[in-house]
Amino acid sequence: MRKWVFGRINLRALEHSARTAVAAMASLLATRLFRLPEAYWAPITTLIVMQSTLGAALTVSAQRFAGTALGAAVGALVATFLPTNVLVFGAAVFVVGIACALLRFELYRFASITLAIILLIQHNQPATVTAVHRFVEVSVGIVVALALTALWPEGQTRAAKR
Repeated sequence: MRKWVFGRINLRALEHSARTAVAAMASLLATRLFRLPEAYWAPITTLIVMQSTLGAALTVSAQRFAGTALGAAVGALVATFLPTNVLVFGAAVFVVGIACALLRFELYRFASITLAIILLIQHNQPATVTAVHRFVEVSVGIVVALALTALWPEGQTRAAKR
């Protein structure tokens, strides 16, 4: 079976790029609509989720959602009650890793990334506010990516041409 090609671009790649661009724009617009301060996290998350099929996207999205929630919660607690320094940061990363292992969660990378964002980046509001914003921004990106993946599945253009 011959692949449809437009010039030198495979139509499947063209479709994937279009789906990804639409999803990224939609998530950015959604976060701007809600006036979230770090709106870029939603399209970044959308770009990550859009690189998967719907089945894989659901798994990665659940892990990213739970990991972001855990990392945001631990980051907010640590930043609120402890001075942020290298040792506190290292201890928090360790605690998050142990919590993920005990809960048998495969979300350590998502939790630790969010934790680092909360603890290491200077913000103009309390850590609890930053943590909530981060969680909401990532959640918007996940929801938009999953919705678009369900509404416009990979390969839909190819199937319509048959």
